[in-house]
Amino acid sequence: MARHLITSALPYINGIKHLGNMVGSMLPADVYSRYLRQRGHDVLYICATDEHGTPAELAAKEQGLDVAEFCAQAHDAQKAVYDGFALAFDYFGRSSSAENRDITQHFARKLNENGFIEERAIRQVYSPADGRFLPDRYVEGTCPHCGYDKARGDQCENCTRVLDPTDLINPRSAISGSTDLEVRETKHLFLLQSKLQHEVEQWVARHEDDWPQLASSIARKWLNEGLHDRAITRDLDWGVPVPADTWPELAAEGKVFYVWFDAPIEYIGATKEWADQDPENRDWKSWWYDVDTKVRYTEFMAKDNVPFHTVMFPATELGVREPWKKVDYVKAFNWLTYYGGKFSTSQKRGVFTDQALGILPADYWRYFLIANAPESDDSSFTWEHFTATVNKDLADTLGNFVNRVLSFSRKRFGDDVPAGGEPGEAEAKLGEEIARLLAEYEEQMEALQFRKAAAALRALWSAGNSYLEEKAPWLEIKTDKDGAALTLRTAMNLIHLYAVVSKPLIPATAAIMRAAFSLEDDTATWVTAAEAKSLSAVPAGTPFTVPPVLFAKLTDEDLGTYKERFGGEEG
Repeated sequence: MARHLITSALPYINGIKHLGNMVGSMLPADVYSRYLRQRGHDVLYICATDEHGTPAELAAKEQGLDVAEFCAQAHDAQKAVYDGFALAFDYFGRSSSAENRDITQHFARKLNENGFIEERAIRQVYSPADGRFLPDRYVEGTCPHCGYDKARGDQCENCTRVLDPTDLINPRSAISGSTDLEVRETKHLFLLQSKLQHEVEQWVARHEDDWPQLASSIARKWLNEGLHDRAITRDLDWGVPVPADTWPELAAEGKVFYVWFDAPIEYIGATKEWADQDPENRDWKSWWYDVDTKVRYTEFMAKDNVPFHTVMFPATELGVREPWKKVDYVKAFNWLTYYGGKFSTSQKRGVFTDQALGILPADYWRYFLIANAPESDDSSFTWEHFTATVNKDLADTLGNFVNRVLSFSRKRFGDDVPAGGEPGEAEAKLGEEIARLLAEYEEQMEALQFRKAAAALRALWSAGNSYLEEKAPWLEIKTDKDGAALTLRTAMNLIHLYAVVSKPLIPATAAIMRAAFSLEDDTATWVTAAEAKSLSAVPAGTPFTVPPVLFAKLTDEDLGTYKERFGGEEG
């Protein structure tokens, strides 16, 4: 049994996220966590809302709320959506926590002691109309690299290039819209990443061959361009304050740490939040500090977050000169697009997670998103593809199999699993096929190849349908009642197996399938190859019930309604 530490990109606090955000981080992390738990591993899945920075202040201002109150409400709203998607976090924290504040300040002090932080006077955008300096996202303008006219002062959403506010063409205040901007001198703390370049390169070189090509290529690109010293403080009212015992002048000016500095540390902070709830039984340092090699740390994120977690945060951890756990495997994702255009939180384009749950239960979305995860390249969400996948895979292949097996068996044999004869050649052939497909499914899950894992799961479901069509118990019963009973008992064992192995992707449906059988001591442990071959977990005489339809087929009328509400055109 291994210990697995799993984190997914922290969802930002300013609004409910879209499906692209879900499939690019939290959902695959949840699927992997669930799979590992079922295999008997010790798993800790940590996530949190990312609450500092300019967008939080801007969103709070727009709603007329104090920023702390806004973040508290927004955290609860996001958590409710993730609960609706059945994301089984061990803890879902907040980067504004006292734990994150203390650990962030500790990191900053240590970096300073080790010569990796420097106070510098810089020239920064100042808005006379707003009476304040404008850090990063308070400045908007045109990206100098791709020409996108809604680029922010920290990063261009269109081309993902990291920017400084002074890089923007035709800049304007995000608060007032004023273009009357000045550049004035102010002081900030800089993390001297340039002094850590060689150490980061050595660290990346030890890991990049194991990472997906997407993650390793992005990390290598940043290293080849050279690590630059980056300001890690901002002129904001909301954030982790610069500690007065180390930088009294800056603390007096109200400087806070930049969100990109404290947000990755929140993975550690949230783990401590989790431990602080039950300090006698939880040891957060056993996961993060001076840990043994049995802890394997896997991160899930979309490609725009990769530089922060493969280069910037490792540089921070290395510079602290303490034995903090660093990521072992970075699972990076491309974009999920909406009819070829980008999902966008800021521009409200595409389907958002709360809207999705208002349309259909979570398992419809969980399965579709994992089956179409944007791993090797971008993938496109269309309502046509979604409805076709739901109807073919979920309603016809899985749902119809479960319903017709249980309904037919109850009609002809009553409410207990029928006995029938001994397994024959068809059952032996089926067992071998199920064991082979299960091994394929396990292999793809272990490799974090989610599309291929979903395809292997779908193949497992299809194998049951092929067996049922071959044996045709509705015909078999006319001449061989025991043979038909054997067929149905075998099919019921397939349903139970499907309930076990489908749980990582469709947990609510898996629970319904398991509950159909009144089994004692029916644990959630995984299925062994021998059990897959024998298909005997549900013995004859076991009481069962017929659940409601697992997945409703979506009609052309449904498709039209979805497209009318959300649009079916690019952008």
